Amino acid sequence: MPSEKQFKEELQNGRMIESVDEMTDGYKQALKQILTVSADTELMSAPAYYEQSLNAPSLDARASCVSVIQDELGHGHIAYRLLEDLGEDRHELIYEREPHEFRNTYGFDQHIDTFAELVTAHGLFDRAGITLLADVHENTSYAPWKRALTKVSKEEQFHLRHGETWMRRLANNNEKTREKVQDAVDWMFPMAVEWFGLPDDKKKHDDQLEYRLKGLSNDELRQDWLHRAMPFLTELDLDVPAHYDEEQEEYVLEYDMPVAFDEDNKEWLFDEPISWSDVMDRWRNRGPANEHYVDLLQSGTVEVQI
Repeated sequence: MPSEKQFKEELQNGRMIESVDEMTDGYKQALKQILTVSADTELMSAPAYYEQSLNAPSLDARASCVSVIQDELGHGHIAYRLLEDLGEDRHELIYEREPHEFRNTYGFDQHIDTFAELVTAHGLFDRAGITLLADVHENTSYAPWKRALTKVSKEEQFHLRHGETWMRRLANNNEKTREKVQDAVDWMFPMAVEWFGLPDDKKKHDDQLEYRLKGLSNDELRQDWLHRAMPFLTELDLDVPAHYDEEQEEYVLEYDMPVAFDEDNKEWLFDEPISWSDVMDRWRNRGPANEHYVDLLQSGTVEVQI
């Protein structure tokens, strides 16, 4: 087995990994970490999306919403199955962890209270998921995950199209439905910006880049998402706290990230800057819907005695 330094150099030069036997301990640990976040995020999106899917305004819309949930469960299954290959117990990961032990992104710890919020989540959060997984699909050194993401990427595009189609319909329908979309964007846009993690200058190390588990840094991924999401939001003439800076040739936020978040009212307190340590504490403490969503998932297991 090569040293970690030699192993990382081989990966940067294009080496692909097929099995645990080829991994260093550091690579295996970093892979487990990124797969767990991916698996938990896919899984927890299902209960987050479920309740408002029942309030879809038509049978076709409800069928599409249910299809999204089915896909998300399947995507979670793929990631948990890959974790099994790394020695983890899938049943334990899903059914035996406490709610606060899940590592899904913080967006899926929030209550989705309206159909407008549901489709905006498809339009913004699923876009964030696509941004992350497209980068993994293109750049990852772990071959089994690269192959699995071919299917996942195609299905996530359907989720995004569904969300953007309904955001457009609601925004252009009447003032009441447009206001609901704007309200959803008000709290989901900054949460999606935060989705990509610590700024590059705050990270002490990045094993995921060094092991080529992904190809872009957090800030590069954030800009990728902004370059794709902002033109759509601008097309709908929705208010968002960001704009394109011609001199920098990138999108810039109109607030100093990070800022405090009022969970009870789903409101960002832009005049209350906080530290990234505070953000990490908020993520670790989980959000207001965490226990409810985990209970929805874990209550589905039954013990059968013969």
